[in-house]
Amino acid sequence: MSQFYLTALQLALCLCPMALGIFISMKVFNIPDITTDGSYTLGAVITAILLTREWPALAAMPAVMLTGAVAGVCTGLIHTKLKIDALLSGILVMTGLYSINLILLGRSNLPLINLQDLFTSRSFFTHELYNHLGISIFIVGLLVLLLHYLLKTDFGIAMRATGNNPVMTRALGINNDLVKITGLALANALTALSGYLVAQFQSFTDINMGIGIVITGLGSVLIADALRVWLRVTGIGWQLLFVLSGSLIFQMVLAFTLAMGIDPNFLKLVTALFVLLIVALPRVSRPLKND
Repeated sequence: MSQFYLTALQLALCLCPMALGIFISMKVFNIPDITTDGSYTLGAVITAILLTREWPALAAMPAVMLTGAVAGVCTGLIHTKLKIDALLSGILVMTGLYSINLILLGRSNLPLINLQDLFTSRSFFTHELYNHLGISIFIVGLLVLLLHYLLKTDFGIAMRATGNNPVMTRALGINNDLVKITGLALANALTALSGYLVAQFQSFTDINMGIGIVITGLGSVLIADALRVWLRVTGIGWQLLFVLSGSLIFQMVLAFTLAMGIDPNFLKLVTALFVLLIVALPRVSRPLKND
């Protein structure tokens, strides 16, 4: 049973970059970016292609993130230059990515068994799962530190200001369109990184693996937002840590659901209901407090 929950923890760590990407798009820019479903699968597809062509796993990582960033740039350009609603822009790119992913992969799924991947190329622990956890914790920890540094820089502050008050930033001479495009590129690069990690952890890539994955990331961000409100913490560093905690809590809830013996066919329904509960609970509690 302990190994079951450790596996859930490993999956949560692999999905943390995607949750951070959704945090950037939704909480920093207030943009509901549905490109996530497509860029997550794109990351897994590029990973599978490069690993089967004997690319080193570390060399494949920047290539995967670059392709995810390109997907984000496409969404950003459609939204800012063509003046199309951000939600619709993401849906259009996500829909197009499904066909692109299928063409690139050449089949509906591709196994990655017996290939040298990120988790097997380095051995820090004798136990395979512990080795996976150690590498994932290092990557996610480094990622949080880099994001924390970025969001504290002048450009990071400009990103946050653009999401809060685009009229003010435009008056200050900040190119809002460029900042949004860059932010969406960063968010989808992180999402593709999650696809990269999950594909290697699960040892396969499937064309449908990204369907509904945005709900998982959204649930993590909503849990993080609830923790921020309850603990009354506003620092950006704490918010990033809360996103990681949200991803862990979300996966542990799903793991507990499966451990209770619930049919796996109901897992997506449980996921949707859990996210609904997170969204609805604060709204239900406010009228009660006012009364």
